[in-house]
Amino acid sequence: MKNILLAIILSLFAMGCASVGTVQRESLKSSSFSGAQIDLIMAADSATPMRVYTISNKEDSLLLRTESENVVAHPDDPVLRNFIKRLYATVTDSISLGVGIAAPQVGILKNVIWVQRFDKEDSPFEVYLNPRIIQYTEKKQERAEGCLSVPNRRETLKTRSYAILLEYDQLDKSHKFEMVEDFTAVIFQHEIDHLNGILYFDHLEDELMEAEVEAKGTRK
Repeated sequence: MKNILLAIILSLFAMGCASVGTVQRESLKSSSFSGAQIDLIMAADSATPMRVYTISNKEDSLLLRTESENVVAHPDDPVLRNFIKRLYATVTDSISLGVGIAAPQVGILKNVIWVQRFDKEDSPFEVYLNPRIIQYTEKKQERAEGCLSVPNRRETLKTRSYAILLEYDQLDKSHKFEMVEDFTAVIFQHEIDHLNGILYFDHLEDELMEAEVEAKGTRK
């Protein structure tokens, strides 16, 4: 009789484990990430920083030049939650210490960024899903910029808009609009550029071309 009860208990336990495993697998399948992305994201816990991709590596550079895709905002997606936390761990890691980071910079082509909000009290870091700039001011600002993916280099850009109008999703599925100004607006422009495969020094080429056009016009 004891053997029969033990067999029943073990059977129920095995069924329970199988059910949990099935739920986890189905949850991962429903994620907006690919299998390779899931493997990379779930290879470590949420407190572990990810490797920052740099332009000095040919394969990294190709990925950094590729446009990202939207994510499905869902608070119960374990992959998305783990990724958001690992991306935060990366930008705040003592090795990185950036003021913002975009998903492509850690090898994940999804529209997710973290930005340090210097326009808010205590300058908190905040995460944004599927951010998009829908309006730029004509007024520009001149700011020095660096990038975690472009080590040991800083340049001063004159073409960043002073203020921008954003729309974005949050993990709770809400969709928001927000006007951002000053240096924080530069960070958003920088990070959203990454989502479009654009690096900050690409703007220098545009500035040089504009300067040449203006110079030609003056000579006429």
